[in-house]
Amino acid sequence: MQTILNVEGMSCSHCENAVKTAVLALNGVMDVKVDLAAKLVTVTHDESRNIESIKITIEAQGYTVAD
Repeated sequence: MQTILNVEGMSCSHCENAVKTAVLALNGVMDVKVDLAAKLVTVTHDESRNIESIKITIEAQGYTVAD
């Protein structure tokens, strides 16, 4: 399954790598794509991965997930 999140505060490749690395470390996450210009993070994950935990992981990196 795919989840697309609106993420505020990302502006560079360091931001992209921080989000990718943190989210990929979660069990059940298979792929993460970051679009800095559109402020979108697309996460491919299995159904066992709670979307809220993905949001919390991104926010722990210092970014804001918009609803």
